[in-house]
Amino acid sequence: MNYFAKDCNLIANSEVTNVPIPIDLIQEPNWPAWRSGASALINKWVDSVQFFPKQNEICLVPNLTGGLDRVLVGTGKEIGLWSIADLPRKLPQGNYTIETELSSVGPSGGVALGWALGSYHFDVYKKENRNAARLVIENEQSLNEVRRLTSSIWLVRDLINTPANDMGPDELATAADEIASAGQASISHIIGEELLTAGYPTIHMVGRASDREPRLIDLSWGSPESAKVTLVGKGVCFDSGGLDLKPSDNMLLMKKDMGGAAHVLGLAKFIMEAELDVRLRVLIPAVENSVSGSAFHPGDVIKTRSGKTVEIGNTDAEGRLILCDALTEASRESPELVIDIATLTGAARVALGTEMAAMFTDNEELAVELASQSLVQQDPLWRLPLWEGYLDDLESHIADYNNVAPHRYAGAISAGLFLQKFVSDTTAWAHFDIMGWNRKSRPGRPIGGEAFAFRALTALLVERYGNQEEK
Repeated sequence: MNYFAKDCNLIANSEVTNVPIPIDLIQEPNWPAWRSGASALINKWVDSVQFFPKQNEICLVPNLTGGLDRVLVGTGKEIGLWSIADLPRKLPQGNYTIETELSSVGPSGGVALGWALGSYHFDVYKKENRNAARLVIENEQSLNEVRRLTSSIWLVRDLINTPANDMGPDELATAADEIASAGQASISHIIGEELLTAGYPTIHMVGRASDREPRLIDLSWGSPESAKVTLVGKGVCFDSGGLDLKPSDNMLLMKKDMGGAAHVLGLAKFIMEAELDVRLRVLIPAVENSVSGSAFHPGDVIKTRSGKTVEIGNTDAEGRLILCDALTEASRESPELVIDIATLTGAARVALGTEMAAMFTDNEELAVELASQSLVQQDPLWRLPLWEGYLDDLESHIADYNNVAPHRYAGAISAGLFLQKFVSDTTAWAHFDIMGWNRKSRPGRPIGGEAFAFRALTALLVERYGNQEEK
């Protein structure tokens, strides 16, 4: 699958051969002033179709020859990231330009990003009947920034949307190889029984029941002299639950259980294309949690890469098991920053719903930066506590830890506390527990795979490690 031949339907002025159709973004408080400046003919048309600038309302205004003169778009009380995100697939094909004065069309809440994200369609198995409309961007630097961010988010969506029959550990590794090749990064794979000799026993244990061999994907890029940033992504390409088998309805979306891996590959693509000043490492434990005679059992005890032992309280809590070996390896190099991303717990969805990422960190500076970028980028996340009072929920009578608590309370927190035990105390670390999926379609966010906290994370990385022009 080619993850790079995508058109986000944004074009530069230099690429336009005809006059683009203007779009007026109209806020409700400005409606009387806008009408007073419009022609009598347009006002008559607006009255005839009973247009009022409520959010996502659209009015196509014809010219005297029967063509399209302009488009009026209601934004409600204010203009935001998603104000025009549904237009690429609602407007007639053609080139459009925003006539309303805007402070920015860049990634920081800019409407151009919303337009680009609204152009997305997963068309691998079902082709579109028509092309999306295109938006003309005058500022080429902003255009390049939006294209870079959009293509990385589309990559995340594509990887998650691809069904498990076409996205197993090997196919995920192939996608990682493509991304590494495009960014001139080095990449290696530890596969199958090699995981045992290389010291990754939990990754092997979780994936050994499948005939699709488990592996650790290890990508590196950048100068060894730069700040070390390591990204770890959960790559469970399908999760049956193992011997603690999931109910069938809970399996329906389990192709998305490699969403953490998709996120860190998207972030890697962005970092390399933006040429951030980091020594990047990406670690993806890629497995399929299946059922067979070689499946691991409830009650088993595994000695992890760190040397800590873990009793298996539930085989369906496999994500934290494969992540613990990867996080141990991530900490070995003492990076400045470690980010792990995983579709880890249903408890996080119960706590925050399906449209917000749960964030865990014990680093206050990092927490403040991420929360700030979340607001600026209109990319919701919420910090949950690593409450040490719940550590006793992970106690085992025969091992250092159990991989699950003996009850249903605070499941996302106990999972975060478990992972924290495998991260160096001196490393700034954040853990994201995400849905990775849109349950319903909204402007710019169709049903299917979705990048959570992605814009906040890229903005933080640019702020920390970008050159002055990127900032």
